[in-house]
Formats: sequence, C-alpha cells, structure tokens
Amino acid sequence: MKMVIDQFLLAAFLASLVGYALLYILRFKNENDRKTSASKVRNERVKNLINNGECRPENRSGTDVIIVGAGVAGAALAYTLGKDALRVRVIERDLTEPDRIVGELLQPGGYLKLLELGLEDCVEEIDAQRVFGYALFKDGRNTRLSYPLEKFNSDVSGRSFHNGRFIQRMRKKAASLSNVQMEQGTVTSLIEENGTIKGVQYKTKSGEELKACAPLTIVCDGCFSNLRRSLCNPKVEVQSCFVGLVLENCQLPFPNHGHVVLANPSPILFYPISSTEVRCLVDVPGQKVPSIANGEMAKYLKTVVAPQVPPELHDAFISAIDQGSIRTMLNRSMPADPYPTPGALLMGDAFNMRHPLTGGGMTVALSDIVVLRDLLRPLQDMNDASALCKYLESFYTLRKPVASTINTLAGALYKVFCASPDQARKEMRDACFDYLALGGVCSTGPVGLLSGLNPRPLSFVLHFFAVAIYGVGRLLLPLPSPNRLWLGARLISVCSLV
Repeated sequence: MKMVIDQFLLAAFLASLVGYALLYILRFKNENDRKTSASKVRNERVKNLINNGECRPENRSGTDVIIVGAGVAGAALAYTLGKDALRVRVIERDLTEPDRIVGELLQPGGYLKLLELGLEDCVEEIDAQRVFGYALFKDGRNTRLSYPLEKFNSDVSGRSFHNGRFIQRMRKKAASLSNVQMEQGTVTSLIEENGTIKGVQYKTKSGEELKACAPLTIVCDGCFSNLRRSLCNPKVEVQSCFVGLVLENCQLPFPNHGHVVLANPSPILFYPISSTEVRCLVDVPGQKVPSIANGEMAKYLKTVVAPQVPPELHDAFISAIDQGSIRTMLNRSMPADPYPTPGALLMGDAFNMRHPLTGGGMTVALSDIVVLRDLLRPLQDMNDASALCKYLESFYTLRKPVASTINTLAGALYKVFCASPDQARKEMRDACFDYLALGGVCSTGPVGLLSGLNPRPLSFVLHFFAVAIYGVGRLLLPLPSPNRLWLGARLISVCSLV
C-alpha cells in the first residue's frame, strides 16, 4: 500500500510540473495577445472619460485619494489609507445598509488581513459566527474538512455574518477618522488630463453635478461598475445563478462549518450568518432561473433541490421556501486585465471577480489593500505623478500570487463540483471528494488554499493534478482494462481543460 501511495505522489509531482509549465506557456501567450490588443482599445476608452474642466491645484489640495464606492473594498481601503494620514474622500452611491446574499463568509486568510489592517473589531457586535472549516456531502456520505489553524492564535478562524452589517461597521470606522470624508453621490465619469486621471465627476444626492480632484482615484464600485471600461478590458462571464434563502432556528449537521452539498446539477451551500439564521445558496447553472413570480422556482426547489438537502435541514429548507423570501443573483467571473493608467486604480469586484462558491472575494480584496498600503507608505508626495505611477504599476504584479491562486481555485472547484453526464468528469468529481476525505495533507493542503492561509500557486497545481492521478489510480487498480485505460486518459484530459 505504501508503494502505491509513493507512486501516486511521484506521479502527482511530475504531473504538477508538466501542468505548471503548460499554464505558464498559456499565460505568456495570453499576455502577449493582451498587450497587442491593448493599444487598439485605449483610444476607445477615452470616450468614457471627461477631459473638459481641468482640476486646478487649488481644487486638489484638500484630498490625496478619491475612493469610488464604500463596499467591503472601498470602506476598508478608506480606513487603511486614512490611518496612514492620507486625506481620503469617499463617494458612495448609497450609504444605507446593503442587503446582499453574498459577501457573507470571510475566510481565515481574509480575517488575518483584517487583523493586519486593524479592522478585526468590525466583525464584532454584528452576531458574526466563527467558521472552522467545511463539511462536504455527496450521495449520502459526508466528510469534515477543518481549516489548518494550529499555528495561529485562537481568535483566528473564518467569520460569517450579514454582509450589510459588516459593511456598515467598516464605514463607521472609516468615517470616524478626521481625514476621511464620506459622502453620498453617484460618480458618472473620470476626469482625464493629458492621459492622467485627475479626479471624478459626480452627482450629489440632491442632483447637483460636481467635480472632485485628487492625485489618485481608486475605483471600487462593485460588480456593476460603470467606470471599469475606462481602466481595464472587462471580460465578464456569467457561469450560474445563486438562489438565496434564509433558514431559521435550525441546527447545521456540523456547527460552525460551511456545508457544501455536491448536488445535481450543481452545488448547494449552507453556512450560518447569525446565531439563529443559516444562509442557503442553491447554484443554478446558466443565466436563467425558474420564475419566482409564477411559482416555478418554489416547485423547482421542492422537487429537485429539497431531496438532496441533508435531512437535518430539510424541514427548515421547505419552511423557508413557503415563506417566499427567495432571492437570486448572477454569479460573475472576470479576470484582472488592467490598462495601467496614471492617477487611477481598480480594486474589488470592479477589478476582478471569481465564482463565489469558495467565498474568496473578500480575502482577495483585503489582500490587495495590504499590498497597496505597503506600496504607498514610502511615497513622500502624492503629487509626484511619476513616482506614483511607478508604484501603481507594481501593484498589479505584487497582487498576482494570492489573487490568481484564489481565483483559479474557485473556477476549478466549481467545474469539478458540478454534476455532468460525462463519465470522465463524474470520475473527477468522485476522485475529488474521496481525495479530500483521505485527510492529512490531502485535505489540509487544499483547505489551506481555499481558506487563503496558504495561497501558493504551485501548491494548487500539485494538489489539482494529484486528484487526477488519484482518480486514474483508482481506475487502474487492481487490474486495468482497455475501457478503464481510456477513461483514465480522458480524466487527465478533463483535468487539463479545467
């Protein structure tokens, strides 16, 4: 048995090196293609910029940074830069408490970034729940996957909460700084002078049109950003929809854990968002979902989804459907493909999105804020345009290891966790579940990636191909057959495509 395991590990290592080389080659090719097309698009993006009405020195003397949007990224960034004595002006479309069905699970890696930014108290007094790992369910079986928290302080874990409560806490903390100004308004365009972004044009709550100017403008206006086309090449893909419910007064099979059901056709998520509420997110592939208004959605949830829900949650799930508070949202993904632009930067979902299955969005955003903060600290003068531009260009490179690992993992896991009539993809799904259930490094490694505690690209490649090799090994033992050999080859092919 030990010899077989050693062979698996050796094969996994070799496969990971080959896979990593292929990924690097493809990435290099895509980067060259992007650079070739960037010059063609740059002229078009100027149409979205305002170049009339210059920002004069006296207009920008009171602000160092303008932040568009005060969601998770914008509010955290405002506090972080304000704490470093920069004069920050935040313009947010709606300062009332948001009500969303995502952005409710912060991974331990994201919590570590909160600690680093001094924002850890923002998960207090909102009935946030500690999360210590995941439980996977498939075909009547289950396995628990714990976060590798042994090397961290006892307060380090995931946190789950109402997204709006968390955002309001961060907004309040940012606004408590005397050098942070937060106001409600809708930014309509960026102001450009000679190729450099100088500020924004916006409408106040009362409808008055104003300009705000600063050496640096950071756009954090979320997944529906109307400014991103000026600063990046947005390739937004809608992979699926989430149908959201809130289950009340029920006990999760594994308390303080996120629950992932590998259902047909795609995963179902459960996690606590308060001491009395459990969020349920049902993934529906594609861009269309059954109608809520005519009752098709309720029928779909009761007939297709409910039989696959863990028995402990079934009654609460049906009750939540009957209450009628069903909400939906599109699951978008968008790779980071920026146009380096003097005086401006994109952050948060306006810049980069991944499937929310793994709950990695806030971790990426907070990690980006740490990178930007550390880059700006040595800068003596925010009005030194050439130095500022140099620092901002470094941001896109320095963020890649963490962001690319979490983004790629989210996309890969979603594809693997979805059901498929293809036998090779079915084998890959089964192999993934059984590989994680092995425990030891087979679970702590992938969960370390998922949690943001160990977001290393090479570790991701190693474990991903190890799952494939593990699946092939199961097919070939004890005796291979032509059909099993063919299926094993197709499984490796599926792995490469994912």
